[in-house]
Amino acid sequence: TGSYNIGSQSQIPTMKSKSILITGCSSGIGLCVAHGLHKRGHRVIASCRHSADVEELREQGLECIQLDLNDSTSVRNAAKKCLQLCDGQLDALFNNGAFGLAGAVEDLSREAIRDQFETNVFGWLELTNQLIPVMRRQGSGRIIQNSSVLGFVALPYRGAYAASKYAIEGLSDTLRLELAGTGIRVSLIEPGPIESQFRSNAEKAFRRYIKREGSAHEQNYLAMEQRLQKQGHAVRFTLPPEAVLEKVIHALESERPRARYYVTFPTYLFGYLKRLLSSHAIDRLMLKVSGEGKR
Repeated sequence: TGSYNIGSQSQIPTMKSKSILITGCSSGIGLCVAHGLHKRGHRVIASCRHSADVEELREQGLECIQLDLNDSTSVRNAAKKCLQLCDGQLDALFNNGAFGLAGAVEDLSREAIRDQFETNVFGWLELTNQLIPVMRRQGSGRIIQNSSVLGFVALPYRGAYAASKYAIEGLSDTLRLELAGTGIRVSLIEPGPIESQFRSNAEKAFRRYIKREGSAHEQNYLAMEQRLQKQGHAVRFTLPPEAVLEKVIHALESERPRARYYVTFPTYLFGYLKRLLSSHAIDRLMLKVSGEGKR
């Protein structure tokens, strides 16, 4: 938590205020985007999983509701509460709340992958489907999905997270086709490394679901644990969350929002190389980038 310097351009009020629900606002990208859009004059309904975070955001001057993406009842109640606050209308949804689970695919249990998808995919889909009928009646709306560079390229030991983001990419591309002509626009934000509490949350998930001892990947897991524990050590090319905010602003306010927004140098690079190189060449590159899974 804390204040964000979102730059002079981001602080310019918009001509027309829009209402937007944002998930995962307790820290990082969600918190930054919530404050940034609020400062631009938009009606922001922030949401957090824990009641303490909800109260903290309210103290910061944001409207905030409680939303647990793992709980269908919570999703439905949050959608209903949001619409009550906005008099039955909602201009936009920014799906952002997610976490990463590190670990080799062969070490992922059904429970682990289900937990990853409950938050990163199923909760997003359920919330979006609660709000699409409202946008259809309005004849307009913006659905903005915070995906990842790992939504179109893979890295070792990120299988669960990559699978969840690949799923979001597929659902979003399909949804964009199905909503053609309705006035509802669907955009994907695809960041690389962004300053957040992602590592801290990933370490907790790793310790919960992955058994290091006896795994064929035990040595690499040791290196991974050391990396995840270096909370203050920024990965190369890491950008602040304001970089995502700038893309969300365009996706929300532009008359012609893009289908995809790249954020950070790695996303631009791998997006270009995936179109240029063979799958085998990409595999070699991603293994090198990851230090054979040690980074």
